[in-house]
Amino acid sequence: MKCYELQGPGGVDALALVDKPVPQAGPGEVLVRLKAATLNYRDLLTVKGGYGSRQKFPLVPVSDGAGVVEAAGAGVKNFAPGDRVIGSFFESWLGGEPSETRMRAALGGSVDGVLTEYRVFPAHALVRTPEHLSDIEAAALPCAGLTAWSAVVKLGDIKPGQTVLTQGTGGVSLFALQFAKMCGARVIATSSSDAKIARLKQLGADVTLNYKTTPDWGKKARELTGRGVDLVVEVGGVGTLNESIRATRIGGTIAFIGVLAGPASSDTRLPLMVMQQQRLQGVTVGSIEDLQALCDGISLHGVKPVIDKVFAFDQVKAAFAHMASGAHFGKIAIAIG
Repeated sequence: MKCYELQGPGGVDALALVDKPVPQAGPGEVLVRLKAATLNYRDLLTVKGGYGSRQKFPLVPVSDGAGVVEAAGAGVKNFAPGDRVIGSFFESWLGGEPSETRMRAALGGSVDGVLTEYRVFPAHALVRTPEHLSDIEAAALPCAGLTAWSAVVKLGDIKPGQTVLTQGTGGVSLFALQFAKMCGARVIATSSSDAKIARLKQLGADVTLNYKTTPDWGKKARELTGRGVDLVVEVGGVGTLNESIRATRIGGTIAFIGVLAGPASSDTRLPLMVMQQQRLQGVTVGSIEDLQALCDGISLHGVKPVIDKVFAFDQVKAAFAHMASGAHFGKIAIAIG
């Protein structure tokens, strides 16, 4: 089989396409023929060596993939050859509260990922692909989809009539917009591109703000709602946190996910967060149980991931370059087989 390996901390140039034997499924395991993968910003960080000494080499990168069961090992009763499946980001986090042990096996980081034609998964770490999704679409769910689900539905507990603010047009942000609308919430969406803003409106955004022309978008969001938003899906990180604090109502929540916006301003508004009794909620993907809930929810409502562009398996380096450019709207996918 063909698979990509990150040979060292040399960026995309350290990615090598190598030949390996097809692995065999042992007891309690399932061999999956991967059909598609999608990229997350975390995958770009990994390839760039952003995890330092914790990084293992060689590493098969990328966490999010979908495919078809090729073979089931002894004792596996819930999957059979031909079943369409997706793999969980955390293979050991079946459900319940997160812990160091449950979060140890993270695909494309501490363990090999899915940028390969075949991969063996523990049977418990697989969920069935929603029938209304293609393999390309399903490959968007394990990290980006589940992170947004955790932020909006599970941890955010968004109710009809509430207001959610999303940032940008990456995978997590677009999923968050879709899930917020699914829950009956109003969505304020930000972007730096008027062309992308037009597409955000098509997806259902009720209000849009260009954060380049409206740098105080947090203040503007507060004015538009009269009291502030109930939830900010914060993918920018410390670089956008000040405006997120301004946007959030007293007692509201900031779901803290990403690091896209760079370092923080020295003029931090953390005291305002304290005075307004806001909650800063860290979000790191979710469990296998949560992934099943996500699949059930989007199957019921017919939600489909937004796919920006599909690259062939031999165009992986170009796919990473496209992600680094920031030009994408939605998920960047790789067709594997």
